Amino acid sequence: MAKPVVAIVGRPNVGKSTLFNRLIGQRVAIVEDRPGITRDRLQQEVEWRGRRFLLVDTGGLTYDGDHLGEQVRRQAREAMRQADLLLFLVDGRQGVTAEDEEVADLLRRSRRPVLLVANKLDHPEAEAAATEFFRLGLGEPLPVSALHGRGTGDLLDRVLTMLTHPTAPPEEERIRVAVVGRPNVGKSSLVNRLLGKERVIVSEIPGTTRDAIDVELSYGGRHFVLVDTAGIRRQSRLASGTEFYSVRRALAAMLKAQVVLLVLEAPAGVTAQDKRLAARVAAASKAMVIVVNKWDLLAPDERKHLAASLVRELAYVSWAPHVFVSALTGRRVLEVLNLAGEAFAAAGRRIATAELNRLFVAATTLTPPPQRGRKPAKFYYAAQVGVYPPTFVLFVSQVEAWSAAYLRYLENRLREAYDFQGTPVRFLLREKSGRQEKGGGA
Repeated sequence: MAKPVVAIVGRPNVGKSTLFNRLIGQRVAIVEDRPGITRDRLQQEVEWRGRRFLLVDTGGLTYDGDHLGEQVRRQAREAMRQADLLLFLVDGRQGVTAEDEEVADLLRRSRRPVLLVANKLDHPEAEAAATEFFRLGLGEPLPVSALHGRGTGDLLDRVLTMLTHPTAPPEEERIRVAVVGRPNVGKSSLVNRLLGKERVIVSEIPGTTRDAIDVELSYGGRHFVLVDTAGIRRQSRLASGTEFYSVRRALAAMLKAQVVLLVLEAPAGVTAQDKRLAARVAAASKAMVIVVNKWDLLAPDERKHLAASLVRELAYVSWAPHVFVSALTGRRVLEVLNLAGEAFAAAGRRIATAELNRLFVAATTLTPPPQRGRKPAKFYYAAQVGVYPPTFVLFVSQVEAWSAAYLRYLENRLREAYDFQGTPVRFLLREKSGRQEKGGGA
């Protein structure tokens, strides 16, 4: 198998070649304290904890002017296209520059996993300076000193983790959709109707589906992998070892999916198990569409009652859209794929840092957080640090004042401004010093 490729990228003179030499354990790249030294791509193998990968040193991505500078940029961008992981190196002592923001924007558009690395932080007390780089919206910066080797072991550990567990979908997106629900609600019938053929076995006997079955289809320019799963009952009611392992496979398929279709049975209404499954999907931070099957079996007044019940009983996942279908007749089943594609897009949506801060400044000014103690809590700035699901870090004072109810208020303002239908969002609260943290959001 080809070795994974890790490319070091960034603006000129942040220490890319120094880090390259440090990680490969020898002086291959020329290092001088002036920009523009590295021009061609350098590539060497790195071994760490029994794993091997190719490390690539690149020139700066933001040279101005001449033809040679354009060739350097072209080489660096070609390295980005070939890489499985990008190490975005910044100068931790200098702070965020306009060139860093330019590179960050380029990396977001590259659709490659990125690890943000703050270099030139030689002492533990200097690490607080790295928190400024949250503004770039590329996750938490990892502090290192390439010159002295400080933090490079932790960096290599993170590299291996990210190469094992990709944080972004592949370039040709195949949206992995798990179809889950109680037994006998029509999951397999729905999959077959979407495919237009009898791909999975359908029976009125609960428990017919045992394995999680992957099937591919394309619709509306999107590529989907549908995963039909076994019906999930409460663990205390599982009848056999076979059913126990079938349910485990179903739950594992849900965790691997990018979008979950939670299938309900219209005549049964919203059951306690439906609500438990919805909560489980939300706790896993998965995008979700609620599919109400067998809609054709309800009378008009029953349909009105069920629609109201869905809003009331599943209020804690109000961000998940509902669609009423009949797998038997085909009524509205293709709308399921439209909503799944939109939920996937929403889960991967990024908001520019400047826009995000304008929104939160306005929201916290209009309705400040509840005051605890003598001084009011303050909002300083925010940045989006992740997708799948969208994750935002808020730098504030008095973390304890930012209650779950207030975070819901901020989430509502965020959803009013941007389309996040179908996906949960997460908030991380940090004291401005970066020493305290609290999770929140839905």
